[in-house]
Amino acid sequence: MDTLTRLEATVRQRLSADPSSSYVAQLNARGLPVMARKLGEEAVETVIAALSGSEEELVGEAADVLFHLTVLLAAKGVTLERVMAELERREGTSGLEEKAQRS
Repeated sequence: MDTLTRLEATVRQRLSADPSSSYVAQLNARGLPVMARKLGEEAVETVIAALSGSEEELVGEAADVLFHLTVLLAAKGVTLERVMAELERREGTSGLEEKAQRS
């Protein structure tokens, strides 16, 4: 089991935990808009770190993005396995071709 799979399992367990004992449960109790906003904040912080921060800052912010994305996906009932399957489906396809197919 890899790190993201373990993280996903932990997040799913904690979604319904007591919010006083779990950050994941606190986010879940506050609702999807708060989870989505937090993911957006972390994404912006990642961009800032990429442009003007150190490599260490970028790594930390990237980890925050992955964590908050995992929380949001779990709250919506979307598994990492499904996301990985979509990435695998796109593998070997030019990013320009894939983007054009969405139009």
